[in-house]
Amino acid sequence: MRFLLTPEQLDFARSLDAMLTAADTPSAVRAWGAGDAGPGRALWSRVAEAGVFALAAPEAYEGVGPLTVELAVACVELGRHAVPGPLVETVAASALLARLAELGEEGPAKRLLPGLVSGACVASVLFPGAGPYALDADAADVVLTVTGHEVRLAPGHGPVQPSADPARRLARPLPGGELLATGPQLAEAVAYASGWARLAAAGQCLGIAEALLARTVAYVKQRTQFGTPIGSFQAVKHRLADTLVAVEFARPLLYGAALSLAPGDVAAAKVTTGEAAYAAARTALQLHGAVGYTQELDLSLWLRKARPLRDAWGSPSECRAAVLGG
Repeated sequence: MRFLLTPEQLDFARSLDAMLTAADTPSAVRAWGAGDAGPGRALWSRVAEAGVFALAAPEAYEGVGPLTVELAVACVELGRHAVPGPLVETVAASALLARLAELGEEGPAKRLLPGLVSGACVASVLFPGAGPYALDADAADVVLTVTGHEVRLAPGHGPVQPSADPARRLARPLPGGELLATGPQLAEAVAYASGWARLAAAGQCLGIAEALLARTVAYVKQRTQFGTPIGSFQAVKHRLADTLVAVEFARPLLYGAALSLAPGDVAAAKVTTGEAAYAAARTALQLHGAVGYTQELDLSLWLRKARPLRDAWGSPSECRAAVLGG
């Protein structure tokens, strides 16, 4: 089967790309990592105005979804521009609330979904098996924690912990808090939301891989050794070709998973896009040489995201197990 994005989906991607290109995203990323969420929240509002957060919410709660392919398209652009904040976690919160509403628990969706869709509310989540830390809990307006058959609003968070990516700020939610929903249906809602989150993370991984590859190709055309661009060297060409193959192999798996949302398909997309992002980061670091290690270079903003996002919402081993089990 040959799968192509529709003209409307391509226009959506181009509009996001243009908006984010003009937004000076690297400055917002650096400010977010330093604890200043102001520029990131302003960018968040623009992303919401573009309709990104409406894609996981149904029309009954001011959304336009569920639209999984459009979400994948959007997340590729968000990853390509290294947009900071708990983007995947907000998608997971929206999907969780929407699914709970479908299962008869409408109260939390009516209360929280309109704010998530509009961008007025930034959410983070902590699902079972994800470790003790919630992403960007210090900047989020709402942190949803799921334990057993309960989902609660965390009453606060502990100290922010250092992370491999300074823009991924980790904090442990405090126990207790307001009970939003309970019951056996919560397990199904969490599984549904986790699929959406894994798909969104895969989209971001693909965007990061594309950005790293594009920046590296541009660099090797300019950097010279022995009077010639290093991009003309065969070893450099082979390394870039391997990275390109990984990216192009991952792309149809991402959009195929967006069409089906089957757990095995989503896991396959996550592992291939995650490995493509990590391979692109290694290639970029090697071919940029010593300058690639400097924090002042914008390249570092993407380099630092590749490894954490590869492991977030399903490590390679977990995703491979899900593929084999599915």
